[in-house]
Amino acid sequence: MNTHLLALQLMAFQGCLGAFDTLYHHELTEALPGRASARRELSIHAARALIYSAMFIGLSSWSFQGAWAVLLLLVFVVEIVLTLWDFVVEDRTRLLPATERVTHTVLAMNGGAFIALLALNTPALAAMPTALVWQPQGALGVFLALCGVGVGLSGLRDAWAARAIGKMAQREAAAPSVRFADGERSFLVTGATGFIGQRLVRALLRDGHRVTVLSRQPRQAAWLFDGRVECMGDLAQLPPSRRIDVVVNLAGARILGWRWTAARRAALRKSRVALTRKLVDWIAAAEHKPAMLLSASAIGYYGIQRRGDDTVLTENDGPRPMFMSDLCREWEEAAQGAEAHGVRVARMRFGLVLGTQGALPMMLLPIKLGLGGPLGDGAQWLSWIHVDDLIAGIAHLCRGGEGGAYNFTAPEVVRQAQFSRTAASVLKRPYGLPTPGWPMRLALGEQADLLLEGQRVFPARLTAEGFVFHHPTLDGALRSLA
Repeated sequence: MNTHLLALQLMAFQGCLGAFDTLYHHELTEALPGRASARRELSIHAARALIYSAMFIGLSSWSFQGAWAVLLLLVFVVEIVLTLWDFVVEDRTRLLPATERVTHTVLAMNGGAFIALLALNTPALAAMPTALVWQPQGALGVFLALCGVGVGLSGLRDAWAARAIGKMAQREAAAPSVRFADGERSFLVTGATGFIGQRLVRALLRDGHRVTVLSRQPRQAAWLFDGRVECMGDLAQLPPSRRIDVVVNLAGARILGWRWTAARRAALRKSRVALTRKLVDWIAAAEHKPAMLLSASAIGYYGIQRRGDDTVLTENDGPRPMFMSDLCREWEEAAQGAEAHGVRVARMRFGLVLGTQGALPMMLLPIKLGLGGPLGDGAQWLSWIHVDDLIAGIAHLCRGGEGGAYNFTAPEVVRQAQFSRTAASVLKRPYGLPTPGWPMRLALGEQADLLLEGQRVFPARLTAEGFVFHHPTLDGALRSLA
């Protein structure tokens, strides 16, 4: 087979695989455009994407001869350097899921193959007179040109996102600090590399506190926070003599995802209940007991409310029979074990947390594409909270909150259809295309209840203690993030 044609076919495969990687990993599961730590990675992606765009469009219908062939070879060298740099930056800033790491490996191998094939022809093409010679490739050329347009748009998207992250960092640096305590305190944070954990650790550092991070990837956590926190991979590394004033327990594997099989349920329990028990065991052995343990939970504690049930749920309401409710109950019971050692325990029941990471980017993607509408019948209640208010709520508890359960939700609870309609208005997109619920129930089983049913939860205790929400309405919260 003609080596040039084979190289173009491998480029077409590269375009397909790259589109999957961008849409599934970078946009959906990892939500890189909303990650404060992804600015450099996005900048590299933008440069690589624009190079690929020029390569795809150029090679789709032209032959590079003479000096153009040499220039193309230099572009290949730049692309290889950017790819290697991208690998280094990714390893320093985030833990890649297995599917993304495999995809990147295949992309690198395939990219190396078509670059090598094209490079084999460079000496002969470089010996020709300098020219761009029209050499259409039929349907393959049309597909490559479309890939070039698509990857070019992706590059512009990444460049815009990197710019937006830079502006967001400037706004955060200029914003007033959240006050967690008078004077310096020592904090132990689990789940610090997650969406909420990153925001919390940075807020603690800005307020002048010492932070110790428990992470499965301590080296990555150290890079993420520029070496300003102490990182450890196991509680056994934390000596009982270490003084910790406040423990914030945010660790837990992602709830939404694969079906809740027996193995998945066991993994979710291990990441929450088992880790919390280990924390309590460390507290029991500590020579200086923390004053407070703030342990994450979720409004899934209350189970779900079926159609027609408009009861407003507060911290006084109990759990209902379903896996998510059982998981939250066991999680909270594990945390309450620290009370036996004189530690004040606050159980924070989070609603849907709105921010540039987490679930919101995935929820907004169909709306951004003009496909927004009600999910199911859209009548299910949706209790939410802006991530800034969540961090401020944690600070409120650190300054003197009592123990017990706290609902971390905004005062305004909306129905799912209203959420989608408001988001479409903020993003200036059309609204009205419904998404049926039965495919989700078929794919996710009981997990689909989290999306198709809901809870109408009110933050009774935070409100009673005088906590002021900066983003009490959904419209204002979404506009602050848009």
